[in-house]
Amino acid sequence: MNDAVAPPQLSFWPTTDVGRVRDHNEDAFLVDKKLQLFVVADGMGGHAAGEVASNLASRTVRDVIAGQREALVEFEQGHGGTTRTDLLRLMESAVQQACSAVYQEGVKDETKRGMGTTLDALLLVGNRGFIAHVGDSRVYLYRQGSVHQLTEDHSLINELLKRGRLSREQIEKLQYKNAVTRAVGVYESVEVDTIDFDVLKGDRFLICSDGLHGYFEEAELAKLFAETPEDQLSQRLVELSNERGGKDNITAIVVKVPDAEAGVDRLAREVNLKMEVLHRMPLFRFLTYQELVRVLNITHVRTFEPGAEIVGQGSDGDELFIVLTGNVQVEASGAPIASLGPGQHFGEMALIDKAPRSADVRAIEASSLLTIRRRDFFDIIRKDHAIAVKLLWSFLGVITERLRNTSRELGEAREGKRAPDLADSILRAFEHPEDS
Repeated sequence: MNDAVAPPQLSFWPTTDVGRVRDHNEDAFLVDKKLQLFVVADGMGGHAAGEVASNLASRTVRDVIAGQREALVEFEQGHGGTTRTDLLRLMESAVQQACSAVYQEGVKDETKRGMGTTLDALLLVGNRGFIAHVGDSRVYLYRQGSVHQLTEDHSLINELLKRGRLSREQIEKLQYKNAVTRAVGVYESVEVDTIDFDVLKGDRFLICSDGLHGYFEEAELAKLFAETPEDQLSQRLVELSNERGGKDNITAIVVKVPDAEAGVDRLAREVNLKMEVLHRMPLFRFLTYQELVRVLNITHVRTFEPGAEIVGQGSDGDELFIVLTGNVQVEASGAPIASLGPGQHFGEMALIDKAPRSADVRAIEASSLLTIRRRDFFDIIRKDHAIAVKLLWSFLGVITERLRNTSRELGEAREGKRAPDLADSILRAFEHPEDS
């Protein structure tokens, strides 16, 4: 089945198919063009219970979000006090209520007991996107020629790969490698992943079940996004999945945000610059695109006029600073030490200790800096163990490099001191050979 809808703000094309092996379709999709909400759910359970679970969960998520329509309007218009955090909580609450509804349905009907579903919901509000995710369906972002997976599979195979216990070849031989580790409705509640991000003009999204993404790598998806007419892409992806085996139900929703009217818009330039700067930093070098988005969400932009003090020597520090535009000068006791330009950073040690600032930093010209506060840094580490391991490992690398540099500089300083002493001794020996 393929339905094409073109509302004023967005274009979207959902497609679902039973596949070539299953005898009925337990996938479900839901599109609410007024809410700009898109849901894909992949049900599981015997006696058509999976179909019940996926449809019930999708409808419940839509009903809960629709009940907070005023909050969505407030957020989009920037008044009323509704925040990004409020909408992330709404997304999580919607999935939790869906989980309870599916679970209670299983309690009432013994033939449906234990049924469950994956669920991915994408909500677009103004220039922000909000995702709620449970299971191994996926949300992809296609932006400026590249595909980025915005969700992480809650599956046995992914857990084993992350922990490095088995190779991919060994995992492929496991009987239950495709089992999900989280599902909506199997229990009365479930842990929900949520993420929000900037939506740029021209962005495209793919929300799909594992019956589709299991047949594609990101590079091939990017090629298909680039070469396939948008209104044919979801259908083409389903066709290719069937050609490659069609071992499961297959569902896809392709969503397109309108292109900018004249080139790349201001928001796109800002977001691209921030992501590029973060990606180049040694501290964030191991993070995936999705993880970088999480870091980007805790950053703040501060602007400084020429000559303005950014930090003062001896002052308490709790922020990392990254230069986005302009130039800043680092000084110690009034003496210039270094000049830092776009992409360079200072103050990262303030994220892990409360030592006073070791230098003054001033803006040489009008400058904008990206900042990360210690409390926000620790918050993201507490909430996401995978990011925590990567960041702490990177911090260890940064500190190790600093220790090496310090040791080398101390060695060079000692050698420099030794050289004049040795020269003086040789000179005295020539001038006063009788003393030698």
